[in-house]
Amino acid sequence: MKLSEVLAYLDIDRATFYRWRAKGQAPRCIRQPSGQLRFRPADVEAWLAARGEEPLC
Repeated sequence: MKLSEVLAYLDIDRATFYRWRAKGQAPRCIRQPSGQLRFRPADVEAWLAARGEEPLC
């Protein structure tokens, strides 16, 4: 998933994501050689589950 897709899925803005990431509280992501972040859907779901939240789908 692209960052924009994760932001839409979680219904958060970019600043919130980067604030969470700086605190180590964001979903696991992979930085591509181009510098873009990508997310595995399973990692996002696992992150939600670890927070005690229901999947959004």
